[in-house]
Amino acid sequence: MIQRRQSLWLLFSALLGAGVFFFDLYRGEIKVGELTEHKVLRVADHYPSLLIAIVMVALPLVTIFMFRDRKRQMRMTALSIISALSFLTMMLTRVTGLSKLTPPVTEGSYWVGAVLPALSLVFLLLALLGIRSDEKLVRSVDRLR
Repeated sequence: MIQRRQSLWLLFSALLGAGVFFFDLYRGEIKVGELTEHKVLRVADHYPSLLIAIVMVALPLVTIFMFRDRKRQMRMTALSIISALSFLTMMLTRVTGLSKLTPPVTEGSYWVGAVLPALSLVFLLLALLGIRSDEKLVRSVDRLR
């Protein structure tokens, strides 16, 4: 059924994943003499991040409609968790790479786009727990037959 709680968690995860396209990931300042240049990290500026972000949005949406095959739904949710973790890893790698620029970023802070994949990861974990509990329930009912 599409009305299950884990379907809502998957939808929330996809919506939060889509938020990375609209918000900056990181904003920093590069000081060159007395001038200050602003450096902004966005998903659209980095092709590998863009591909992983698309996967991070599409997989939970596809997973919602696999409610008849819970084992496949669990695998797809696990793959969504891996994509969210890889996006976070790539984002942190890009941010640490800013310190290697010439001149390096002196001040910076994470923005809303950096928090959204972590929240998406929480919703994916909740969905996975819900799918597992449904699978246990179906197995226990099958045992009674």
